[in-house]
Amino acid sequence: MTRTEKTAPPADYRLLLPEGWFRILLDPEQRDGAVDALVERQFHGIDNAPHLKEELRADLRHRAAKAYRGGGIELYLSLQEAGPFTIPASLLVSLAPLRRAEPLPPHALAEAFAQDADPAAATEVSVEELAVGTAVRVRRTTRRAGEEEAEEGRVSVSVEYHVPVPGTTEYLLLTFSTPLEPIADAMAGLFDAIASSLTWTE
Repeated sequence: MTRTEKTAPPADYRLLLPEGWFRILLDPEQRDGAVDALVERQFHGIDNAPHLKEELRADLRHRAAKAYRGGGIELYLSLQEAGPFTIPASLLVSLAPLRRAEPLPPHALAEAFAQDADPAAATEVSVEELAVGTAVRVRRTTRRAGEEEAEEGRVSVSVEYHVPVPGTTEYLLLTFSTPLEPIADAMAGLFDAIASSLTWTE
């Protein structure tokens, strides 16, 4: 982390997630083992779908590698079930360095997000107070170009929390997403609760 002279940066962070979320550490030395464990869990007792199993493994490894290249630290995937269905949602935790000598205040970052909002996405930007301090919250609902009405699998709802890391010019970025627009408000409430659980450790 890029240090400033005012405050010592935290050693790490902690998040509380509900039961049913699977954690994948994105470090290259750890992620393949985590992906394999998730795949084996999802296909436990299923021996007649080897191609689907390998497709899931390849897809997860690709997603994990891409997230790591973008500064990702860990990826959480929802395995929560509602009846016979798994609720699709994810949380990507990333470290976003800023090329500045001084930390960028959250209010200034919020203004920048509001000015640069994608017209193709319904965007809400706000400044929120978490236990760890002031953070920027960005909620987006994105549809594929040319589609007037949402169809299953064609809408993405995301909630981002940009949290300043004390003693640095960096932000910890929590990116939540789900394709389930009909329950987007309920999922956003869950995402807010997870973000509110963030704490720094020494």
